[in-house]
Amino acid sequence: MKVKLLPVFFLLTSQFSISQTEKAVKGKVTCENILLQNVNVINKTSKKSTLTDENGEFVIDVKANDSLVFYAKDYHLKKIKLSLAQIEQNNLEIIIFKKPEELNEVIVTTLPSIKWKEDEKWKQEMRDRVKLDKAANSPKTGVYDGAIVNGMDFVAIGKMIVDLFAKEKEKKKETVPKIEFAVLAKSICDENFYFKTLKLKPEEIDLFLQFCDTDPKSKKLISNHNKLSMMDFLMAKNIEFQKQKRL
Repeated sequence: MKVKLLPVFFLLTSQFSISQTEKAVKGKVTCENILLQNVNVINKTSKKSTLTDENGEFVIDVKANDSLVFYAKDYHLKKIKLSLAQIEQNNLEIIIFKKPEELNEVIVTTLPSIKWKEDEKWKQEMRDRVKLDKAANSPKTGVYDGAIVNGMDFVAIGKMIVDLFAKEKEKKKETVPKIEFAVLAKSICDENFYFKTLKLKPEEIDLFLQFCDTDPKSKKLISNHNKLSMMDFLMAKNIEFQKQKRL
């Protein structure tokens, strides 16, 4: 009986030893069949990291049950937990997806319908213009009495000038510069908040803020700039972030 158990014990011991030994594993990162360069490949368990080359390939030391994180700007974060079979296969194929492009906010203004027959302002403008045209084209006969011939209607001209400036003013719109969420979050909350309150490590802060940026709620905070709202949002997202780390 002891003789039969020895091979089984040896096999289990060998597999456990292999699973606990680091081994260099190769892989490739793509998006829609396009090889991606400079993707951050991070071993969360051992804190080691590397970048993909121009062929989208990488090599990193791992062991069974290690968690790998794949991060690149403008792409969704990707996490996997390595099995012994994946390590032995030594050919990881990682697919990440690009974030949808954000469209600038378009403000649609509903123009009021113009009822020409009932628009008294428009009628008055037309009457003023006809009056000016008639005065300019009328024959110049009679004896000069010192009055200004074809004198201008300064009241009518003044109204036209005021309307012109009013229309020009409506066309001018202020453009608000776009602020990145990570920059805003760092400016509102100091380092002590990230280190002591959120319990984040220095190398995790940028990764955490990129994780927060994928939430549509972060766009509202960019226009709000409220410190309490920002802190509440970051603390809520940190709970999700810590859960992802434990995967």
